[in-house]
Amino acid sequence: MRRKLAAGNWKMNGMQASLAELARLAQAHRDSAVEILICPPATLLQAATAYAPLTVGAQDCHMNASGAHTGDLSAAQIRDAGGRAVIVGHSERRADHHESSQMVRAKARAAQAEGLTAIVCMGESAAQREAQNTLDIIGGQLAGSIPDTATGENLVVAYEPIWAIGTGRVPTLAQIGEVHDFIRARLERRFGAGVGRSVRILYGGSVKPDNAAGIFTVSNVDGALVGGASLTAAAFSPIISALDAV
Repeated sequence: MRRKLAAGNWKMNGMQASLAELARLAQAHRDSAVEILICPPATLLQAATAYAPLTVGAQDCHMNASGAHTGDLSAAQIRDAGGRAVIVGHSERRADHHESSQMVRAKARAAQAEGLTAIVCMGESAAQREAQNTLDIIGGQLAGSIPDTATGENLVVAYEPIWAIGTGRVPTLAQIGEVHDFIRARLERRFGAGVGRSVRILYGGSVKPDNAAGIFTVSNVDGALVGGASLTAAAFSPIISALDAV
């Protein structure tokens, strides 16, 4: 059985006072069967590790182990700070930092080499969805972004349609299921049934307390990558509870 995963991406949000939200979250879900992962800004990464049973990750890493890369974090530094996972290939970084799938693949490989779980993000734009190119786009991103070193322990795939991130728009359950089933089939074809069935696939894009329960009933949805709703325990906790109930 794949353990359900609720991952919170805080993006460029959160100050020291925000750690109180983690304390509330940890207390509310101390006995949860769900893995709860928080990816705060780098300034809070080490401090966030104090709130068991929450797991902590980073929002990006460099593909190199060290060097003259001002402002970047290596996978080893994330691990040293107590991180256990890292998000790579988020659409905001693909767009704002011009990251190709090949670059994302190198970052994921670097994370896995340090014992981190790489959460590899992918998704289509509104224009690509309207042109009915979604599965072609996802197939290309899967092939280009995921390293050959992937296992069920060191890889999570996050499907986040770009047009749904922070917009309040959400695909239909049928559309989510189509993409998640497609991702599962491609993983099994590439890595074999054992690994392919063990990799967790998350849905992300305007996940909220009022739509989470329905999303979690969809085939091959193993949890969620949540943005704005993960910033407070009041908003994130019902999503975790909905996943716990599946």
